[in-house]
Amino acid sequence: MAVSPPPRSPLAGGSLIALGSIAGAAISLFTPLGPTRGFLIGLSAGVAMSLAIWLLDRRH
Repeated sequence: MAVSPPPRSPLAGGSLIALGSIAGAAISLFTPLGPTRGFLIGLSAGVAMSLAIWLLDRRH
């Protein structure tokens, strides 16, 4: 009987999206960008990092 390897838990990147959005908006309050642009920049960065984690996790 063949022994199958234990199932792997996938890595989660959703927290990076939330953290990026909140941090972008909070940091941009003190810059001339404005909170909306900061939110969108943080959201984009969070999505990019989450996508990178997903791609790296999928490879293994």
